[in-house]
Amino acid sequence: MNAPGEVIMPKLGNETIKQELGRASWKLLHTMLARFPEKPTMDEREALKSYLYLFGRLYPCGECATHFRLLLQKYPPQTSSRDAASQWGCVVHNVVNERLRKPIFDCGTIADKYHCGCAEEDEKKRKLEEGKAEGSGSELVEKQKVVDRDGEEEGEMKLVKEG
Repeated sequence: MNAPGEVIMPKLGNETIKQELGRASWKLLHTMLARFPEKPTMDEREALKSYLYLFGRLYPCGECATHFRLLLQKYPPQTSSRDAASQWGCVVHNVVNERLRKPIFDCGTIADKYHCGCAEEDEKKRKLEEGKAEGSGSELVEKQKVVDRDGEEEGEMKLVKEG
């Protein structure tokens, strides 16, 4: 798989913006890979591959995009699981860091560095899916504060979702 066509963007001359863009892009990529499904479907795997190849074509720094596309050729995206995707991202990032003479990441702890704070959300989703799998028909009830248009609290409302 490869995104057809050439890199779209020209070289980005402002080094400060280039560095800021790089940090933000790695944050986005590592967080996305850390949130990728543990057991992705073929559709999810293909979606991630497509995204990464298009990222290499559309990246706002043309020179960086060219380097990233070369990395994609040498190290094709690994999408069989969350861990495989996350480790692939770490290896590719380290190749870039090595070229730029920057510190190398410990791929054993990369998930901690790009932790998104989503564990509670993941746990709720897992429990909801377990309930559906069991066919229990149990309800998920949450309490949320109700606030009117003026920002005044009106009390609590129960949200009920049937499983």
